[in-house]
Order: sequence, then structure tokens, then C-alpha cells
Amino acid sequence: MFRFLLPALAIGVCLSGSTVSQEASVGVAVEKDIPYAKTPQKELKLDMAKPTGKGPFPAIVCVHGGAWRLGSRKDLSGGDGISLGGKPLIEELAAGGYVAVSISYRLSTEAAFPAPIEDCKTAVRFLRANADKYGIDKDRIGAMGFSAGGHLVSLLALTEAKDGFDGKDNPKESSQVQAVVNFFGPQDLPYYAKDESAERSVFVPLLGGTLKEKPEVWKAASPVSYMPKVVPPMLFVHGTVDRLVPYEQSKNAVSRLKAAGHDATLSTVEKADHGWGGATAKKTLKETIEFFDAKLKKGKRRVSE
Repeated sequence: MFRFLLPALAIGVCLSGSTVSQEASVGVAVEKDIPYAKTPQKELKLDMAKPTGKGPFPAIVCVHGGAWRLGSRKDLSGGDGISLGGKPLIEELAAGGYVAVSISYRLSTEAAFPAPIEDCKTAVRFLRANADKYGIDKDRIGAMGFSAGGHLVSLLALTEAKDGFDGKDNPKESSQVQAVVNFFGPQDLPYYAKDESAERSVFVPLLGGTLKEKPEVWKAASPVSYMPKVVPPMLFVHGTVDRLVPYEQSKNAVSRLKAAGHDATLSTVEKADHGWGGATAKKTLKETIEFFDAKLKKGKRRVSE
């Protein structure tokens, strides 16, 4: 069950020890509160679920939503968050043969853009730097995100080191990912400047100013601003009556990517708003796992691809 409707337009290295639980289910081990970076604002941590068999396994980085100002990694790793079959998302992914992590990132109340995308990229490089420790195939790392998290994983897919968002930790490792699933994440941020309330309450804290004041930052924070030569396969999942992130944001992004010859797919959820539950949630998350199976488990994908 998952829903993301929020009030108003609320588009929704050993640093210290971690805690380890017993097996969450047959074949899955869970480790929480793993530190992956220190920032001036706070220590960043991730929660991990992984198969107990012999690896290495492909990995999936899961990024929560919440208007870049709310939410927690626990939304994707805790019992009350997004689930499929009654288990937290990362545990379902681990049961499917993935090392799945839910990451913390700096919210707009703590640091402005590009802090959140730098944190996502830092998490990817952390996993590669610690691939042997955690049983990860460093050449097969995917990412999925919801709402604001969908926006961030789209930036993961479409930006390169030259764009300046990579940060400084584990600089020898790549922050590229090999497959991405975006659940209703914004792609074109200037669209939201049409709503003065949304611009002031959500985007000024994130981007440091209005569109008129900081046009270059609004552009840099928009996934549609980028079209690298190499783009990983991308799946966009979006409801047709989304009141917070219009369906057209994903539709237009997929059309643009396909026109450039990239592997992009739109999964349309008819009459769905900004989040859904029940059988529809199970269907779309099953579709997500099938997408990752096809892109990360079949054949050999190199980091440089």
C-alpha cells in the first residue's frame, strides 16, 4: 500500500556503528542505520536488505518522496511504509535477488539544491566502494524513487560527472546507474512557478530563490535539461489524474528520450492520483521488479554503458 498525497502542493569510511536485525524473512537479511557519508548538516545513513545467498547481487537504491522537505528512508524500509505483500519495499526487492537500500538525503530544510542529488550520487559510489563487503555487483546498480525521489533518480540517470553534482566521497567510483524507475517525479520544475504558493513554499527553500531570481538553478535542477549520449533504461510510472505532478511531465519526458533513441517506457495508471494502493500498488511494484530483472539481471551491463 502506498499513497503520496500531501497537503497543498507538498510534492511529496566507517562513521559509526549500525544495527543488525535477525532475518526479516526467509532468505533476506536486514541491516539498518548504516552510515554512508558525513555532511556539514548531518550524518547520512541507509537501511539495507539483501539476499542471504552467495552474491554478488545487483543493487537498487530507493529514494523516498516528500516535497524534498519531508519523508524518511524509513518510508521505504519500515513496516508502515511502501510495501508489497505486507513487507517493506526493500525486503521485497531483496527477496527478488537484489541488495536494496533506502537512503537518507539532505532535505530542503537542511540544505538547498544540489545537496539532495549529491547525496544520492554519494550513496551509489558508497555501494560501489563497499561492493565486496555487501555482496554487490558494482556493474549492476539501479535506482527507484517516488515523487521528489522520482525527480532525484531521474537526475541520477541523466546527469554526468561534468554536471558537477558528484560530491567528493569515493571519487574513484562511478555514480552512474544502469536502470531507473521514476514514480511520478517532477521533470520540468519551472512549470511550478505558475503557482506562487507552490513556488514560495516548496521550491524557494529547495532552489534558493524564485524562478525569476534563480532561473539557472531551476533549469539545472530539472531532469529535462539533460540529454547525455548514454542514458540507462528508464521506466516512468504515473497516474493520469495526478493533482501534484501532472501526467504530462512523465509523458513528455518519455517522448523526448525515445526520440533521442533511448530506452524509455511509460506505464500509465488510469484515473490514479499522486499515489495509489491495493491491487494497483501490487501491480505497479511487480512491474517495477520485472523491469529491473530485465535490465539488471539479463546479460552483462558495464558501468561505462
